[in-house]
Amino acid sequence: MTHASEESRPHETAVYTHGHHESVLRSHSWRTAANSAAYLLPELKPGLDVLDVGCGPGTITADLAALVAPGRVTAVDAAEDVLDKARAVAAERGVENVEFAVADVHALDFPDDSFDVVHAHQVLQHVGDPVRALGEMRRVCRPGGVVAARDSDYGAFTWYPASPALDRWLELYRRVARGNGGEPDAGRRLFAWARQAGFTDVTTTAGTWCFATPDERAWWSGLWADRTTESVYAKLAVDGGYATPQALVEIARAWREWGGQEDGWFMVPHGEILCRVQ
Repeated sequence: MTHASEESRPHETAVYTHGHHESVLRSHSWRTAANSAAYLLPELKPGLDVLDVGCGPGTITADLAALVAPGRVTAVDAAEDVLDKARAVAAERGVENVEFAVADVHALDFPDDSFDVVHAHQVLQHVGDPVRALGEMRRVCRPGGVVAARDSDYGAFTWYPASPALDRWLELYRRVARGNGGEPDAGRRLFAWARQAGFTDVTTTAGTWCFATPDERAWWSGLWADRTTESVYAKLAVDGGYATPQALVEIARAWREWGGQEDGWFMVPHGEILCRVQ
């Protein structure tokens, strides 16, 4: 069975808070299956068909494709421009068992039971209806397969040393993200969303990114400083009346100051779900 007609399909209602500025892709291109999907790796084996939802620049996608070859990976994203970058990554790595397409996770244009694994990394926090999205991911997953999702939880981010300006950054980001229709504290909600989507066999775990070496601090603080003043997020924050340009400059400065702290430490926690399809 395939999808409903175009007229009856749901469509994305949320605005992607980050956009695809270079500072955003700097972060997304760092991601690998090892550092961002380790909880899923034991489920993968050669010959599986995988759908990678919200693939972004495709670095995780290419890793998944290598792990399941000669199985196929279909990678989808809502933005055509970022798919060009994902295609380039696949070509550079010589990955041939992957194809790319534009798609809305609320209305996936695939028949029921099309894939053995359906994966989404940092996607559900940005969509208008995460339960419906998980329901679509479940629909296109074959019985016996798994739906896997991992999302960060901004409300649980923590760092050292304390910085009132970074406290303001976190409060601001959460307001902007929610104003755009997303849920920045998605990690803690994944299990509940999965149950609401009809999954009954759900394994929940948590994982972290930690940035503490001088290189890690410089990279993490630099990309967030740039994102705060130059990305789509910056425009949305100002246009939405959440912050002034000067306030964003001050937050960016605080990011760079934190990055220069010799004892600086930053943790990003994530919720993870593995949902087995009955």
